[in-house]
Amino acid sequence: MGNKKINILCSVADRASQNIKEHLLRNEQWNKIDELPKEWKDLASVYENPTHRIIEIKEHHIYQDRIDDKMKASGFDSDLIIVASKHKSKDGRSVLTTHFTGNPMNADFGGRPQELSIPAPQIMCSILKKMEEMAKGTRYAINMESTHHGPTDLRTPMVYAEIGSCEEQWNDHVAGDIVAKAILEARPKKVPVAIGFGGGHYASRQTELIMEANVTFGHNFPDFQLPNIDKSMVLQAFEKSKADFIYFDKKSMNSKERDRLYRIIKELRYPILTESEIKEIKGLPWKYFLNIKKKCDQLCPESRLKITDVFISSFDKAYISIENDAESALSVCTINEELLQQTINADRDKTIDIFEQFAPIYIERKNGTISNYILGIGKDTKNAMQNVTNECIKILKEHYEIKYIPDENILYVISKKFDPNAAKNFGISPGPMLGELAKGNSVVVEGRTIKPDMVHKRIIKEIILSD
Repeated sequence: MGNKKINILCSVADRASQNIKEHLLRNEQWNKIDELPKEWKDLASVYENPTHRIIEIKEHHIYQDRIDDKMKASGFDSDLIIVASKHKSKDGRSVLTTHFTGNPMNADFGGRPQELSIPAPQIMCSILKKMEEMAKGTRYAINMESTHHGPTDLRTPMVYAEIGSCEEQWNDHVAGDIVAKAILEARPKKVPVAIGFGGGHYASRQTELIMEANVTFGHNFPDFQLPNIDKSMVLQAFEKSKADFIYFDKKSMNSKERDRLYRIIKELRYPILTESEIKEIKGLPWKYFLNIKKKCDQLCPESRLKITDVFISSFDKAYISIENDAESALSVCTINEELLQQTINADRDKTIDIFEQFAPIYIERKNGTISNYILGIGKDTKNAMQNVTNECIKILKEHYEIKYIPDENILYVISKKFDPNAAKNFGISPGPMLGELAKGNSVVVEGRTIKPDMVHKRIIKEIILSD
């Protein structure tokens, strides 16, 4: 007793909690504490090992405001509380969930009105991912739930780990074992933290982002709760979650509520990231990613940044030297706009492939076009720009006649364009023959063969590759 451990809160009144407790005891060696504090009348049993402590209470945990104070006063102090619990739902689905507690409006099921608990986003991320790993091949789906019920009046971070949704699952030993192991093996994930708005009680899009991207979530508010979210609630959620940014599940949200919340968040100056931007974080340090996003927004407002594997590999090598001066280490180069547009016109898919292969970071404008900016680290950016330029020229060679003058760094792109007037001079009227010539096929007029070259004119485009 007396030393801080991770406290796992279980309840005699919760069958799933008892199932998880039984598997916690099976999976580790525990010492049972025989002498329990007499003043804590609701306390049923306590078990300890070197890192964790199981605290079992007789009543339901959702009504246990200030239970962390009771723990501390009894010599069971902790920096983290994980609650083993049941998830109840009428649909009877087989699901393993995690969530944080809080009441955006009324406190119908424990806690206090308009109060949120302190979440543990990094631990929640670990529990969810471990659940998903171990639940493969079972009937159980994995979900983060939106913030709901009590307790809320706590000074210690808390996260719920649950089995759902009815008696059949609450008593299932497979589910109990998965949740118990996910709790015991939970380790903080050092990833950016988001506050979520929108979606249902099962925060499906947010869950997918946790599983697919390098992020986690603190408090999350579903669609039906959005009218109850005001500026003070946004502030409370952001500060208690120690969040880095805001995420909107835009497709699910009412446009009126979305616009109202957007104005509040802009006033608070919290970053808002789209789903595509979240997926571009790719394990980068949060502050460095923000520098990249800020630079891209300056170059092309309302654009989408694209961070490629080229950047991730170069960043891994350079990070030690730039971590204290991240912004100055980010450099920008430009590809000739005419060259880029000509290449995109020739083969858009191949051009995008080139950027993915050779450009560390590039930008897609709001209208879907590719910007001619390339971002990277130091001198590597210039090399990347030259590589992309060379590959663009290769694509153009597949479609046009090319002439390059190295001394002047000028590229001539020579193309042929059908000339209807030249065809008319050969006596070809509008009709099938004219169409064949336009396609590049020869035709015969009054015994004379008219070849495509005879009715196409050469177009020479000059591209100056550098000033």
